[in-house]
Amino acid sequence: MKHHFTKLAIAAVVTSFASQALATEWNVSLWGKRRAFTEHVEKLAELVSEKTNGSFTLNISYGGLSKNTENLDGISIGAFEMAQFCSSYHPDKNPTLMVLDLPFLGVDTLRQEGALDMAVYQHPAAVKDLARWNAEILMASPLPQYNLAGVGTPPRTVADFAGHRVRATGGIGQAMAKIGAVPTSVTSAEAYTALETGVVDSVAFAPHAHLSFRTIDIAKWWHKNLNPGSVNCPVVVNSDAMASLSGEERAALTSSIDASMERYYEAYQETYVKWDKALVEHNIEVITLDDAVVAEIQAAAAKPVLNDWLAAETAKGVPAQELYDFTMATLAALKK
Repeated sequence: MKHHFTKLAIAAVVTSFASQALATEWNVSLWGKRRAFTEHVEKLAELVSEKTNGSFTLNISYGGLSKNTENLDGISIGAFEMAQFCSSYHPDKNPTLMVLDLPFLGVDTLRQEGALDMAVYQHPAAVKDLARWNAEILMASPLPQYNLAGVGTPPRTVADFAGHRVRATGGIGQAMAKIGAVPTSVTSAEAYTALETGVVDSVAFAPHAHLSFRTIDIAKWWHKNLNPGSVNCPVVVNSDAMASLSGEERAALTSSIDASMERYYEAYQETYVKWDKALVEHNIEVITLDDAVVAEIQAAAAKPVLNDWLAAETAKGVPAQELYDFTMATLAALKK
């Protein structure tokens, strides 16, 4: 009986070590703190672990693995297996994705933005672009329109934007420059300090980011309807890590994407409720710009930025016109 128990104990230990050896762990590089913007990754980790009985886990780190501006570099060298990044942090590294950051594209809803992002991510030019970094895009992180919250005298006309210092990246920053504003691309984590110390007069963020990075704590006003655009921030995986997954692990990962995105959209709906409440609590002046002013800004900024982008990227060999046409055709189809 003793001998039989010993054999069972040894077998259990061997099985345990074998299970540990076969377990797959991915490190995931995010930044800031857990928020609506990261809920799809959190849900993905939960579902993948459940579906594989814990043999495949995603270890999420908020800033402990890399700076947010260096996540794509980390993915390229395999420093971690999954990461989130915003393409506007390094437009030269992912030029094809910048078509989604062009100002005033006309996206109406968050789900529409998500579908548009994924369509562009799957375009052959975008796939090839990311392959240079040994990366594959797994999910989108669609963001609401980036409206401005700031201090001092709020701009209410096109002329008021002259000299206005704004934290704005990508196409939004370029659009602001076209109407005389002075854009700066400090990271999201630095935005609060920039606004507090007077480095900038306003910050262009989606509502969740104004909440998460506390710019609403010191802002005095908010533009409700400028709606200059958004930025795209995909979730990517290292291609080698993806290729090394077993069939079961890959299935657990990919089959969890839809449910993870649903959680993302739910989280943003919750954020909108918090945002409306926060505007009242912080006594923020909600500014609705005249339609004529918005139209004037669009005319002065959108087309020139588009033309500049098309010329610059085409000269570099990027199929910019093809990407833009594809983006607008896809958006038109989504609106139908």
